Amino acid sequence: MGNICGKASHDPFAQPGRTLASTPAPTFNPTAPVPKKVAGPPRTLGPASASPGGNSRQEDARRKAAEAAETRANSASKPKGKLGVKLQEQKKQTRIGILEETSSDTRRMRDADEVAESRAYN
Repeated sequence: MGNICGKASHDPFAQPGRTLASTPAPTFNPTAPVPKKVAGPPRTLGPASASPGGNSRQEDARRKAAEAAETRANSASKPKGKLGVKLQEQKKQTRIGILEETSSDTRRMRDADEVAESRAYN
């Protein structure tokens, strides 16, 4: 079946096909070659431990890294200017202290409102 004005469509089943059993058998090829045998004594990876200075270099690097971390921690804890001082004061406050400060502020505001209301009434 086709369109009157167009070409006839090709039927995909018009050509001869093959059955599932007719596929060729896959060839067996190993995916990785067999590793070569290494001769000689076993070797360790990493820096050579035979040199006596190798261990001291590691300790020196660790010591320097620890000192750098300590100086960063100390410089971060120092207040930087007026805002830094305020921030440190806020960090020192506990939750109870913050709640007490907030409640005292609201009490003072209520007292001020009562005084203003009594003046306006009289």
